Amino acid sequence: MRFSKPKRPITLMEICGTHTMAIAKSGIKNVLPKEVKLISGPGCPVCVTPSSAIDMILELSKDPHLLICSYGDLLRIPGSQSETLRARPNVRFCLSPMDAIQIAQNNPDKIILFIGVGFETTAPGSAVLIQEARRSQLRNFYFYSLLKRTQPAICALLEKEKTQIDGFLCPGHVAVIIGEKGFEFLPCRYHRPGVISGFEPEDILVSIEALIQMINQEDPKILNTYDRLVQQEGNTIAQAQIEDVFEVEDSLWRGLGTLPNSGYRLKEKYQDFDARQHFHLPGLENKEPENCQCAAILCGEKAPSQCPLFQTVCTPQDPVGPCMVSSEGACAAAYTYEE
Repeated sequence: MRFSKPKRPITLMEICGTHTMAIAKSGIKNVLPKEVKLISGPGCPVCVTPSSAIDMILELSKDPHLLICSYGDLLRIPGSQSETLRARPNVRFCLSPMDAIQIAQNNPDKIILFIGVGFETTAPGSAVLIQEARRSQLRNFYFYSLLKRTQPAICALLEKEKTQIDGFLCPGHVAVIIGEKGFEFLPCRYHRPGVISGFEPEDILVSIEALIQMINQEDPKILNTYDRLVQQEGNTIAQAQIEDVFEVEDSLWRGLGTLPNSGYRLKEKYQDFDARQHFHLPGLENKEPENCQCAAILCGEKAPSQCPLFQTVCTPQDPVGPCMVSSEGACAAAYTYEE
């Protein structure tokens, strides 16, 4: 593909772990114009989860009457002392949130705790899980929300002092839920262009070219090159499910700190399933492993190769930070495909 020549150096950010992996695997950075720098942002949901959340869940898992359920990536993320959940005997891997319903029904003598993690993409599934738990009248089921909203993280990045981000590859999976309108704040508030992109190399290349053209013309807009799945208004049914079950709250992100209205918590009518109330869970804090640069990598401030632990102390077989653990992490992508 032939790119337009940038009129100045350009820094673009992708904020989706699937994009991060696709870009690394296909070698897209190697064919970009020399003026274009492509960096990874906080697009991996388990990577932005604070290690203190893992520590707290590890502490809960000491209770033999408790079964903890979540997605595979979260169970591999180390806490502040490098311990992971997957080694605990009372932890269950779920392919779908609805697996937790079956686990609760099959184990009436146990307390089931589902850890909900992800962005707007997984929030509807968690909402349906809560609705079904009520319909099934489960009395042994609780939900702990680590769900995050994309917009506040992007805003926090752009409002950092001396930010260098000129445009965004917007995450196609999130956009399926929130629609094109969910990213209109980029040109309207920050005068930055964004392109909602699919995940094939051709999708990403076309999207980068569109960003270069808009930056050259100083005409920022939101373009949608993933219109085979993404609509202007998004998935209104999924949005209604989120609205029914959740309300927004301030939330702690690894690398970005506490961001206003960046997380989801259960609404009052679903409080019977709220793990924070049932287990009296404390607030979270960021505690990074020594010398780990995941926080800076998630903000696009450093590349994985700039971490002193990368490829030496920290590898996919023996990870220190979450960016090396997750299948959507920037360090795992760099280790597997780029380095």
